[in-house]
Amino acid sequence: MIRYTIKLTKSEVEELMVIINKGSHTSQTFRVAYILLNCDEGKYSEKVTNEQISKVLKVGMRTIDRVKKKFIEEGLEGALERKPTARIYEKKMDGDTEAKLITLCCSEPPKGFAKWSLRLLADKMVELKYVESITHVTVRSVLKKTNLSLGKPKNG
Repeated sequence: MIRYTIKLTKSEVEELMVIINKGSHTSQTFRVAYILLNCDEGKYSEKVTNEQISKVLKVGMRTIDRVKKKFIEEGLEGALERKPTARIYEKKMDGDTEAKLITLCCSEPPKGFAKWSLRLLADKMVELKYVESITHVTVRSVLKKTNLSLGKPKNG
């Protein structure tokens, strides 16, 4: 396993101290700042072991190693900030399918039901082959986006 040695400059230590002492930051930013300050082996620090850091900050040893590696490879800014996700999500619903959902929502509910539920709508969309599969959560977000609430007495 590769050992990463962190040696912070005075300006980096000051920047990390500002993060810890002032302003509002994400919990991840605070955690990384504390890890880097405690792992520092430069002349502006007091060295603490990874085991002690792990115990005090309640983080795993791998987390400490990943933070050190990221700092060495990408610098202070790279270690403090999260990368945006590169994952591309496929849309389940397009405008045509949304229109079909809204039409279905405004229609009479099935026999035995007083009104449409999100799960009923999702099941009916699959049954009518409008979509291959859909969850009630997706149905909810589409209806919320269109300001169409199942709680209103009359939709339409």
